[in-house]
Amino acid sequence: MSILSYLHVVVTTRLAELRRDSERGDSPVPTAVIIAGLVAVAMAVTALALTKANNWMTGIPNHTNP
Repeated sequence: MSILSYLHVVVTTRLAELRRDSERGDSPVPTAVIIAGLVAVAMAVTALALTKANNWMTGIPNHTNP
């Protein structure tokens, strides 16, 4: 019976600690700023890939666009 009492106290204490610490999900940087940064990086990578692909295609002799 003592092990059940011990487990009950451990679980109850841990749940109380988790409820008390309500600041766990807060971030100093808002989510919108993070998303805007990811979009900017994705646009830069896409532009770089497009530029590299266009330069590669224009390097082919006698190339005409379809």
